[in-house]
Amino acid sequence: MKAFLKRKNIEISLKRYGIDALGAMAQGLFCSLLIGTIIKTLGQQLSVQYLIDIGTYAMAVSGPAMAVAIGYALKADPMVLFSLAAVGWAANAEGGAGGPLAVLVIAIVAAEFGKAVSKETKVDILVTPGVTILIGVALAKLIAPPIGTAASAFGTMIDRATTLQPFWMGIAVSVLVGIALTLPISSAAICSVLGLTGIAGGAAVAGCCAHMVGFAVMSFKENRWGGLVSQGLGTSMLQMPNLVRHPVCWLPPVLTSAITGPIASCVFKLQMNGAAINSGMGTCGLCGPIGVWTGWLTPGAEAAAKGAAAIVPTAMDWIGLVLVCIVLPAVLCGLFGWVMRKIGWIRDGDLALAQ
Repeated sequence: MKAFLKRKNIEISLKRYGIDALGAMAQGLFCSLLIGTIIKTLGQQLSVQYLIDIGTYAMAVSGPAMAVAIGYALKADPMVLFSLAAVGWAANAEGGAGGPLAVLVIAIVAAEFGKAVSKETKVDILVTPGVTILIGVALAKLIAPPIGTAASAFGTMIDRATTLQPFWMGIAVSVLVGIALTLPISSAAICSVLGLTGIAGGAAVAGCCAHMVGFAVMSFKENRWGGLVSQGLGTSMLQMPNLVRHPVCWLPPVLTSAITGPIASCVFKLQMNGAAINSGMGTCGLCGPIGVWTGWLTPGAEAAAKGAAAIVPTAMDWIGLVLVCIVLPAVLCGLFGWVMRKIGWIRDGDLALAQ
């Protein structure tokens, strides 16, 4: 069996499923639902029907996009990869609000079964897509609804807990999602799987921005403008090799997220009512702030199901968004980093990015 799994490149591991597949799923979701939401909202604000149509089409294929991305991460053969489009559509549709989690679980199982039978028969063109689609869609009908219900309920529980205890839950959500964003896992996929919107989503945005903007500013001495852009608009994950060697360097952004989280949830009541994936994006392509903005204008399906409605943002809303996402992370993390350099906890070069 071990030899067969190795020959078929089936690796049952946390890295393959919890990091590679999850990260790829987030990319598939980004390239469909997220970018589609942005384009559609832009079209609505500019009254351009063409952009609205493009965004609607992109949003509609989020299930297939996630499943194909997962198959790609699992190194599926072409016949398996193409067949996963149907699996992703079924799992996302049957999973409802928890569709992304259903797609993740079901696409992994379908892809591995498809890989197992791929090129094993003389009628591969029938067997491989047949096995992949039959297993995937059957699982979608069987387990996607309860998976979706469980994920949605857990996300709702977090959202309600944050609403009831905005200070402590604001800290917890902000810190944990910010840490997840910097780890080699996908905070965007986690937020999407949990349907993290509302006040909890706003705290998650705060935590992600604290890490991305924070690391970008704190490491400016070593990385200059290139590092500022690559971390501030790209990902703080670039710092992971340094954090493995010098874990204390993580303290400034964590402290910053513990401050900006409750400021977002208690002071400005910042809510993420756009697509849930935006909650875990931070300033990556400015997707976090853009998600808050699109949620003001047109709440996403998950947020709308929880009672969110379109609003006309006030000056205080805009001030809160800019402060939480940009200004406070830059100032606070920069200050914490400066203090830690002064006391010798962070030394010159500790935050230098690999060339």
